[in-house]
Amino acid sequence: MITLASDFGSPYPAAMKGVICQRSDARIEDIAHDFPRQDVRTAAFWLTQTLPYFPPAVHCVVVDPGVGTGRDAVVVRAGDHALVGPDNGVLLPVARELADEFEAFTWAYDDPASTTFHGRDVFAPAAATVHDAGVDAVESLDATAPTTEFVDLRFPDPTVTDDRAVGEVLVVDDFGNAVTNIPGDAVTDAVGGSVLVNGEPVPVRQAYATLDHGQRLVTVGSHGNVELAVNRGRGDDAFGVGVGDSVTVAW
Repeated sequence: MITLASDFGSPYPAAMKGVICQRSDARIEDIAHDFPRQDVRTAAFWLTQTLPYFPPAVHCVVVDPGVGTGRDAVVVRAGDHALVGPDNGVLLPVARELADEFEAFTWAYDDPASTTFHGRDVFAPAAATVHDAGVDAVESLDATAPTTEFVDLRFPDPTVTDDRAVGEVLVVDDFGNAVTNIPGDAVTDAVGGSVLVNGEPVPVRQAYATLDHGQRLVTVGSHGNVELAVNRGRGDDAFGVGVGDSVTVAW
């Protein structure tokens, strides 16, 4: 299996699929092609929430604001999975989710047909080659060379003390839920009660629908982090926060 993820929208992913189909009989599965444009960190977060549920596969990820520059192409082997994409950190958080240890390789490529579409001209062919060679054979491919020099993206850590947690909004999903980097266990004892979010009292609940339509709440999402939400509404608007904004939860 080869999975594809990008910020391309449509129709660009179709060209990548065509390239792969010319080179491999791999099954192709789409993860998402509507990641926020050129937002490496958001894409990296959602990959950690999706790729671990797949069986062993080659994952081709193209969120690439540096396309056409001197940034490297990389292949990351994490357990039975291989990740193919630009060397901008987008592959590293999910590599850590897929395996306790990972190995990185640069991927050498000739000048592509387009300096603006490495998804089609660099990464799709690389994914097909890695798939057909096998994840265990990555280091034997002519195009790969082991490396320890790569962009290492890590999500920021929150600060948790006896009476509060200070973090930030990592992503906002399509429902408007503002997902923070604050661990869910920080509010476990407050479920059924309330906490202060940036100084304002907000109920803590396990499910959105336990409150009236339009009411704000703090909950723990499926990702295990604290999120700011509204029952049938947008948490980012109701709390006045966006990606990167600071959030203080006090109890």
